Amino acid sequence: MNGSSGHLNIPPTGGASENAACLRHVQRMINSNHYKSPSRTIYSDRFIPSRSASKFALFDISTPPEGRDDSSSAYSTLLRTALFGPDVAGVSPPFTPEKTASPAMTLPSRNIFRYKTETRLSLHSLSPFMCDDAVPGVNHSPVKAPRKVPRSPFKVLDAPALQDDFYLNLVDWSSHNVLAVGLGNCVYLWNACSSKVTKLCDLGIDDCVCSVGWAQRGTHLAVGTSNGKVQIWDASRCKKIRSMEGHRLRVGALAWSSSLLSSGGRDKNIYQRDIRAQEDFVSKLSGHKSEVCGLKWSYDNRELASGGNDNRLFVWNHHSTQPVLKYCEHTAAVKAIAWSPHLHGLLASGGGTADRCIRFWNTTTNSHLSCMDTGSQVCNLVWSKNVNELVSTHGYSQNQIIVWRYPTMSKLATLTGHTYRVLYLAISPDGQTIVTGAGDETLRFWNVFPSPKSQNTDREIGASSLGRTIIR
Repeated sequence: MNGSSGHLNIPPTGGASENAACLRHVQRMINSNHYKSPSRTIYSDRFIPSRSASKFALFDISTPPEGRDDSSSAYSTLLRTALFGPDVAGVSPPFTPEKTASPAMTLPSRNIFRYKTETRLSLHSLSPFMCDDAVPGVNHSPVKAPRKVPRSPFKVLDAPALQDDFYLNLVDWSSHNVLAVGLGNCVYLWNACSSKVTKLCDLGIDDCVCSVGWAQRGTHLAVGTSNGKVQIWDASRCKKIRSMEGHRLRVGALAWSSSLLSSGGRDKNIYQRDIRAQEDFVSKLSGHKSEVCGLKWSYDNRELASGGNDNRLFVWNHHSTQPVLKYCEHTAAVKAIAWSPHLHGLLASGGGTADRCIRFWNTTTNSHLSCMDTGSQVCNLVWSKNVNELVSTHGYSQNQIIVWRYPTMSKLATLTGHTYRVLYLAISPDGQTIVTGAGDETLRFWNVFPSPKSQNTDREIGASSLGRTIIR
């Protein structure tokens, strides 16, 4: 290479014209970074955005002035108005004393992400979809109001002889929209579609109804009696199919799992009964030290939760004769039990007068999740299958009904009307309506949950159907 760094010393191997062409080709390859072909346009692979519409004033960042293309000024003004509001469309960034100094001596503020109160821009004005009606051409969707729960029942049924007994379960609603109610020594059926009342059975003067429970599918109804028997009835034909023994005292709790029926009694025992088998029961579950007053199978039919007057909450499975999980945190009888249909293993339980708490458990991890003091005896719990909410009914001392949003446990509504403890609770098959029963001998129907399709629609049923009739 000679003294010129941009030329190569090429030995002559041909004519002068050939050497000159070769030399020009090599020089073009070496200086390709700044060689511009006269026959084509060079395109860059970088995109450098215009910062003329940036809001650096919010963060005390100074930017050097840059030339602005007049052809994009209208677009930049419109974009700045849409993003930051009309008040800042033509305002230049404010200059601090530091910014008036020489550009070489300008230093960024130490509080680079400090919130500037003097900017006086709302949080909505910083959003590309702000809620300022002053900006034309922007469509704003209104904020949805909280769902309203009607504060009055839309129907009231008189239920003479409905017992005021915390340990019984005398109301249940079938998948065929038929309500079963135990009144004294009789069971009555109320068809929610036709409002027709049917007397299913009469146990006689020496016996009375202590619990009723519909099978998950079909028209079979289980009836627990004060004599310790469990009867199975075909409600469509008003015919008793069989009567099963085992308990020595009254049967106050019933729960179905497919063809398996669980019954809990005052004798502290739980019996598992397969209605397809000839035997009255296939297994006996022992563990409670007092009357069993709450029974619920999980939605996957794998776990049975039981509550008793011994303040205990137990969890069983199909193969266990001893509880697989034991929870002893309640300080009063546990009748209220509900499994979540939304989260596997989530169980809610409520305690009696000396406890007043709703507790949540994760049976998968065997952990206590949370506790809410309701201020009153917790009599029943039921979860909505349409939304992640649940309802509780209460006794001493306020006799109220509360709709809760889970997991925040914020109150959506507090419903009053019963003058006695709200001891009985059932939910309609569509998951929107509940019925409550109390010692005031009334059944009250409430619209508390939304439908699956329109969960935010106010559903004001009641004005046309409000009335009071008798169930027998």
